[in-house]
Amino acid sequence: MTDTAAPSRFPIPELHDLPDDIRAKILTVQEKSGFIPNVFLMLAHRPDEFRAFFAYHDALMDKPGNLTKAEREMIVVATSGPNQCQYCVIAHGAILRIRAKDPLISDQVATNYRKADITDRQKAMLDFALKVSNEAYAVTEADFATLATHGLTEEDAWDIASISAFFGLSNRIANVTNLRPNVEFYTMGRG
Repeated sequence: MTDTAAPSRFPIPELHDLPDDIRAKILTVQEKSGFIPNVFLMLAHRPDEFRAFFAYHDALMDKPGNLTKAEREMIVVATSGPNQCQYCVIAHGAILRIRAKDPLISDQVATNYRKADITDRQKAMLDFALKVSNEAYAVTEADFATLATHGLTEEDAWDIASISAFFGLSNRIANVTNLRPNVEFYTMGRG
C-alpha cells in the first residue's frame, strides 16, 4: 500500500527549520515508532499550537488513573468515527490495537462499539464519551450515576469528557487540513 497524497493541505516545514524543542520531540517520536506520524508534521506548521496541542494531549493520554491507556485510545476511536476523522480512527486505532493487545478491537469500536468485544464498563464509558461528543449540553446527573454503577468516578468522567472534547477539536483540525494517516498505521498491531 502506498499513499502519494500530501500529508496535509498546509505546508510541511523541513525538520531543520523547526524550533529545537519541536524538532527534538519529532525526532524522539520517530526513533520510538520508526516513522514520523503526519500529525506532528502538520502541526509543526504552527509551533505555538504544536506545543499547546501536544502538552494537552500528553496530559490527557499519558496520565495514570482508573482509565487504562487502551481505554483512553478506545474513547478516541469511538468518538472520531462519527466525526468522520480518518486520521484519528486509523492512527489511534493502531495505538488501541497495540495497547489492548487485540488485533480486532479498533475495527469493532470504530464501527459499532455497542457490538464490540468490550466490557459493560467500557461500553458505559463510550456511551458517555459519545454523549459528550454529540450533545454535551444534555449530560445530566443520571449520566454520572450510570458511570458510577460501573466503578467510574467523577474524575474518570472528567477524563472521558476531556478526551472526547479534545479529540473533537483534533478531528476538526485533521479534517480541515486534510490530514492523511501514515501508511504504517494501517497494519500496526494486526499481526
